[in-house]
Amino acid sequence: MTGVWTKKGWVKRTIAVAIGTLALLALAGAGSAARGPKLALVWQVPTPSDGAAFTVNAGASLTITLSASSSRTGELVLLGSRTLPGGATFTSAYSNPGTGNLTWTPSIQQAGEHVLTFTAQTHNLPRIYAQPRSFVVYVQKSRTPAPDDEFALSGPGGVSRWAYVSDSVRARAEPNLSARVVGRLPAMTPELEQNITLLLNGKVDERGKYWVRVRLPMLPNGSTGWVPRGALGAFRTLTTRLVIDRRLFNATLYRRGVPIFRTRIGVGKAQWPTPAGEFHVREKLSGFKDPIYGPLAFGLNARSAVLTDWFGGGYIGIHGTNRPQILPGRVSHGCIRMPNSAILRLARLMPLGTPVTIH
Repeated sequence: MTGVWTKKGWVKRTIAVAIGTLALLALAGAGSAARGPKLALVWQVPTPSDGAAFTVNAGASLTITLSASSSRTGELVLLGSRTLPGGATFTSAYSNPGTGNLTWTPSIQQAGEHVLTFTAQTHNLPRIYAQPRSFVVYVQKSRTPAPDDEFALSGPGGVSRWAYVSDSVRARAEPNLSARVVGRLPAMTPELEQNITLLLNGKVDERGKYWVRVRLPMLPNGSTGWVPRGALGAFRTLTTRLVIDRRLFNATLYRRGVPIFRTRIGVGKAQWPTPAGEFHVREKLSGFKDPIYGPLAFGLNARSAVLTDWFGGGYIGIHGTNRPQILPGRVSHGCIRMPNSAILRLARLMPLGTPVTIH
């Protein structure tokens, strides 16, 4: 049980954040960092800088070449990638130094923002890895849009938009009132905080009604739907993004394409995995009576596909811990945990609405 501040005062309840804790270990000094994979390989030219942004027209080819090396003489290195968009390929073989090539010709249906993350590892044991390196690729439509076309509400260079949900509303499969209902976008979170949603696309229908495609807090994760513009508050713009790598227990916060925070993390155990996908921060909570959650937690729109009977439906959170010695590792019911010093630092850097990519 934990104390959560709501408009009705302090209440004692088991919140969704408790189900799995994304545990972020600050680079600055987690004494337990030796528990996790050793991240000592070095990215080298021609690898783009961490957080680099690319803009490509739909139908045009994008190629990115990466290279990484080990300090151990003659060590063979293999590069790899996390989840890639449809049609993209990444090729690499053990070599010294290790090299890899991404090739992708995005389709017009893939217009919008994509986060690509790459890794590197040695051939010999014990394996050494590189810090994950992420890039943002913005695919734009190559033709001049028609007045009734959908338009993106994200932008090149990692620009995203979010809004508070003013009124609970049905979300539809298409931007019209006769379309199938795919879910509901609630005005409040289970913790009685005003809900936030990430804005993906907009469209004005034939009657002049403005619709917005948003991310929905429901299973399956990644669900989206169209809601009327009037159900949302003012649009707000961000240039931050948090990228989580579950295999290397690593999290990086980017602002305007520059990494500003990096930490080792703890994620869900095998039977309670932290879900992968694209999410966003929709609330910030504090005042917990149980120190296991630390001083602060971020609530995401991500949900556990396993612990669906937990309070509120099993939402995933990012929070602190009073047991930093267990980090990094697979230690939670699905959430992300970090030492208290790290979560407090992240709270100063990561605003509400920030997109969160979990690989």
